[in-house]
Amino acid sequence: MQDQIATGSTEAHVGQRGLLTILDSRFMALEAEVWTEAKNVRAAIAFVLSGGNPQILRRLLDIGVPLDQRAFVEGTLAYVEGREEEAKSKLLSLDVRTLAPMLGAQLALVQSALLVRTDSKKSSDLLDFVRLVAPGTLLEEGALRRQVFVASQTGDMKKFLALSSDYLRRYRHSIYAGNFRQRLASVLTRVDFGKDQALFIRVVDVLKDLEPGARQDLYLLVARSSIDQGFTTSARMFADKALEFAGRDAGNAARAKLYHAAAMIVSPATIGAAVADLESIDRSLLSEGDAALLNSALSMAGQIRHMPGNSTIATKGKTTPVDTDSAPASSQKQAPEQLQALLKARDTLSRIDSLIKNQAPTVQ
Repeated sequence: MQDQIATGSTEAHVGQRGLLTILDSRFMALEAEVWTEAKNVRAAIAFVLSGGNPQILRRLLDIGVPLDQRAFVEGTLAYVEGREEEAKSKLLSLDVRTLAPMLGAQLALVQSALLVRTDSKKSSDLLDFVRLVAPGTLLEEGALRRQVFVASQTGDMKKFLALSSDYLRRYRHSIYAGNFRQRLASVLTRVDFGKDQALFIRVVDVLKDLEPGARQDLYLLVARSSIDQGFTTSARMFADKALEFAGRDAGNAARAKLYHAAAMIVSPATIGAAVADLESIDRSLLSEGDAALLNSALSMAGQIRHMPGNSTIATKGKTTPVDTDSAPASSQKQAPEQLQALLKARDTLSRIDSLIKNQAPTVQ
């Protein structure tokens, strides 16, 4: 059933809850002597790591379990209850290769999570193990999804893009794919593609495996967030890609136009055209947050036109030449910095709220 969840079955996702409830009742009803066998104890551990009620592990500890299984039970219970240090002390010494493949994969996924902040290489190696021994399962889906972001944390963009492509080709319909896309967008917004356009081309190539609508949503999200980061060239490039997919969707076309223009107001050569585009946008098509961005961009454009050392006098659609050489370097850099600060202050709360609302549940 969980493997069907990895391929996008909402029925399996709903049905899993009922099945876990049934299994929980059956496990709790078993006689104490059942738990004298190590294989049954491991079955209970696998059940809990699959999302089952951890109370069965508490019962096992109360009635007593084989001594060689006790650390495994205690560590698993500590992990699912959020006691990370105890989980590390009990579980990291266990060898995943000595267990049955599926249970070994489950434990490797746990060990990877426990190590991700302190030993990213070991964490990634464990996720490789999961993908090797549990192909086509929800375990592999979860491992691949996590490994993408371990690669991003270590700055290995080649591996990040390769794993992202693998995930999008094989698991883009997963129940948790929405979670993946949100986190993928978060990684992309931390990259200034204006400094590496070849990397931008590679990202576009990876994203081709997404459906057009999902691709457009991702382009828009990255463009919006890039403006917050002050990466105006990145914002412009992603907004342009989003506009390619807008078609007859007036709302998304307006958003793409907004993000593109907001990114262009910091350039003396394009501020006039950018303001004209901003003023032409139908506000009724924008969300509250995007309407606030529009107001911020127009306000900032006005400030840029009158900055010290700036001789730009722009009217709708027209811009007179600017003597940028006579302006101090600090003044030339001030505009994007002001834009970044203003937009962050105006929009952070609404953007975070939106991301939380759209966040998909994480894998058990």
